Amino acid sequence: MLGGESKSKEKLQVRGDESLEAGLIFISLILLMVAAYRGYSIILVAPFFAMLAAVGSEYALMPVYSELYMTKAAEYVKVYYPVFLLGAVFAKIMEDGGLAAAVAKQIVRSLGPQQAVLAVLLGCGVLVYGGLSVFVVAFVMYPFSAILFRQADIPKRLLPAVLWMGIFTYAMIALPGAPQIQNIIPTAFFGTTTWSGVGLGLVGAAAYFLLGWGWISWRHRKLAAQGEGYGAHILNEPERVETNLPDWRTASLPLLVVVLVNLYLSNPFHWSWGYHWPADSLAAMKVLKLSLLSPSVERVQAIWSICLALLAGSVCAAMVGRRQMRRQGGLMQPLNAGAMASIPAILNTASGYAFGSVIAALPGFFAIKDALLHLQIGGGPLVSAILTTNVMTAVTGSASGGLTIALGMLGQEWLAWGASLGMSPEVLHRIVCLASEGLDTVPHSGALVTLMAVCGLTHRESYYDVFVLTLLKPLVAVFCLLVYLARAIV
Repeated sequence: MLGGESKSKEKLQVRGDESLEAGLIFISLILLMVAAYRGYSIILVAPFFAMLAAVGSEYALMPVYSELYMTKAAEYVKVYYPVFLLGAVFAKIMEDGGLAAAVAKQIVRSLGPQQAVLAVLLGCGVLVYGGLSVFVVAFVMYPFSAILFRQADIPKRLLPAVLWMGIFTYAMIALPGAPQIQNIIPTAFFGTTTWSGVGLGLVGAAAYFLLGWGWISWRHRKLAAQGEGYGAHILNEPERVETNLPDWRTASLPLLVVVLVNLYLSNPFHWSWGYHWPADSLAAMKVLKLSLLSPSVERVQAIWSICLALLAGSVCAAMVGRRQMRRQGGLMQPLNAGAMASIPAILNTASGYAFGSVIAALPGFFAIKDALLHLQIGGGPLVSAILTTNVMTAVTGSASGGLTIALGMLGQEWLAWGASLGMSPEVLHRIVCLASEGLDTVPHSGALVTLMAVCGLTHRESYYDVFVLTLLKPLVAVFCLLVYLARAIV
């Protein structure tokens, strides 16, 4: 009898400990979201909330900070910082040289006010797929978009939703070959390339595009019938758009260079004429016993390819835009500005990743992790991947941060699960990319807050349409899953 009572007490104690740990994890997540929403730097607050989550665990707090949190942050910086650095430099050269504005202006001018929504979606997509930083695209496209919306008398409060769908969806994570960090992150986990899942990517891109175009067009017609037009706005209203710009054809060359060089170096379709990275490139470094040395060339060749592509694009952009940059102080200014802009970007994302990695390592999270991993709907890992990625992007308010955390938690389990079913890693790559741009548009999303500020609008004025699209976007990943299950399209 006494033995039975003792075992019951032990079980109650274990359950109590698990409840405490789960409660602290939940509290730390809420506090992190509140802090981010109120404007506190995630670089500063993330380690404190990570240690708060670990208070009820078996881990000592300072080792959690120095050995777990900082190690995971260092891993992220080691793998992805070159992409952030070269991407920021390329974007800044394109911006200061007037090249990005020239391309955007031509697209907007070609379609005209009658197709304002279509023009904005296409203009954003071209610049994003060409390798520009998504935030630079927001700054470049906004003046043209606002003027076009004003000419067409489309309510300005719809503009953030249009820009979001154009910048942060189809060209960023769906189109194969996109040189954006969200499409690069899975390559380090799955050994894939940015061109993975061509069929699924094209289906997803079309779905995102039609979803955004259809919803905003319907909303415009509804609001116009009610007599609502562009409206009277004061904040960040563009008065004019720069006219002394390079020819748009010449300005497009650096974008094309990025795409083509990336295609050649990554060689996703194993062409005989494409570049083949030497399989023994890392062999000489193994004797050094570097703690963060990649296990194979396949895990890093996609990052090498995109880095060289961005470098080539930057050289081309500097040559094409040299006259415009000379009037603004020369090449040194965009180089330095791009380098400085990359630091907070990488540190913010690395901090979010490190925080999520601490959460994933805590015993109180194991039950949630196990439940997400073993979802058997569809007979494979794809449902688990979609739900886990959406949960983590919603928590962090970041597609890249949430995606990295999800892959860090369960990426290898999904890969092994898929391999046991004969599933190509390319399918997993594209599905998790599509899922990352789902519930990330929560109010505390740093990208959304920035976009609202650029447009001179508030959440109260414009968040309704963003919220509706936030609820609809996860359906794209589910739709692509159904397409894959029905047709086995990769």
